[in-house]
Amino acid sequence: MAMITTVQQHILQQQTEITGKEASGTFSWLLSGITLAAKMIEAKIRAAGLSDIVGAYGAENVQGEQQQKLDVYANQALLHCLGLRDSVAALVSEEDAEPVTFNRDPETGKYIIVFDPLDGSSNIDVNVNVGTIFSVLRRLPPEHGTLEESLLQPGVRQVAAGYVVYGPSTVLVYSSGNGVHSFTLDSSIGAFVLSGEHLRMPEQGGYYSANEANAGSWPAEYRAFLETVRSGGLGREYSSRYVGSLVADFHRTLLKGGIFLYPPTAKAPQGKLRLLYEANPLAFLAEQAGGLATTGSGRILELRPEGIHQRTPFCFGSRHEMDALARAVRA
Repeated sequence: MAMITTVQQHILQQQTEITGKEASGTFSWLLSGITLAAKMIEAKIRAAGLSDIVGAYGAENVQGEQQQKLDVYANQALLHCLGLRDSVAALVSEEDAEPVTFNRDPETGKYIIVFDPLDGSSNIDVNVNVGTIFSVLRRLPPEHGTLEESLLQPGVRQVAAGYVVYGPSTVLVYSSGNGVHSFTLDSSIGAFVLSGEHLRMPEQGGYYSANEANAGSWPAEYRAFLETVRSGGLGREYSSRYVGSLVADFHRTLLKGGIFLYPPTAKAPQGKLRLLYEANPLAFLAEQAGGLATTGSGRILELRPEGIHQRTPFCFGSRHEMDALARAVRA
């Protein structure tokens, strides 16, 4: 019988290796709330065409976006599964205007979880990959800041981040600062099983990913860079790939390399993607895998958030392409 390693076992092993002490299991128990919610969401997605879960919910979220029924279900699943963990001090979701806080002692409630419960949910109706993105922050000690101040820490302070992509297989990609690891849901045993360790983004890829319909309203330097990529100016030919689900576009870039561009536009001069629960966790993973993630002109992880729903331009990818982008934006 082949030996398997579940995500909880892997986290415990890593903690023990890093600290040299037997892990307490607190962090593994915390992450099990995310994996349980992911399995609930995955099951609902699999049955989407057979039940009344597809389509609009009939309300807008705090972003002014039409909520899908699966958005609401995914949000409720994560709030429920994580809210039961006594190590959680607060939960911040894309779908909620305000954070959900718990009156837990700082010694017990040590962590804050920030998440996008169902990224790309508008693609559900056409059976395209969607995902869940999450970030874990450590609550500041009371003498260093309030719980509210703990919510607005820069991405470099993340203690862990990851995402789940719901596709032909359901894959969890995760890092706690010691490399990027992937786990595939084995439905026969109901567990996420280790399927890849220390994933590395290629130094150069063969794909670029951008919503080119918006390119006409990009700043001139981004338009010029896109033309350089298209024309082979980076030393090779590129193919265009854009799913429109951020998790799916990131997962492909992680494995295959290349670059993803979401610059500021005339309609969204501050950018469109959310800093806390989209850009920060994916930037953390990109850097852990040897890639780069920036606003186009500065490191994403160094931005100090001013609000929980703050938006940002977001570009990530292989070092070759990202270095070329940096030169183009500075020019």
